[in-house]
Amino acid sequence: MSQRLNPPEANPALYKALITLEMQIRQSGLPHGLMELVKTRASQINGCAFCIHMHSADALKAGETPQRLLLLSAWRESSLYTAQERAALAWTEALTLLPQTGAPDPDYAAAAEQFSPAELVALTTLIGMINLWNRLGVGFRLEHPRS
Repeated sequence: MSQRLNPPEANPALYKALITLEMQIRQSGLPHGLMELVKTRASQINGCAFCIHMHSADALKAGETPQRLLLLSAWRESSLYTAQERAALAWTEALTLLPQTGAPDPDYAAAAEQFSPAELVALTTLIGMINLWNRLGVGFRLEHPRS
């Protein structure tokens, strides 16, 4: 597999706009560790190795444990995640798999119970953003570092 193109080189203005939105999401008040779990889980679903590599490394740097990262794809069967994390991960899966799920009411209700309306908008935007990054990563075959 070889990289198809470099998005920031191919369209610098659009890429800069994406980075600006990413910075706004990072400043939304959502816990950093939670954001990295969401980004990693969506990237696992979408099969974006570049993003999995990046966000799992960022999660570890932010203090996440290797055990929780290894269990992330099976979070429903693990007791290692908080109620807030579980709600965020369920909402992540529901929106990442939107055609199959239709964003079910129970997943929304669980997220709405754990997050304020402003936080829920931030979380939903975060999920949409990582799905966009995944599409760039998979679509253009971005290569993750080998280390």
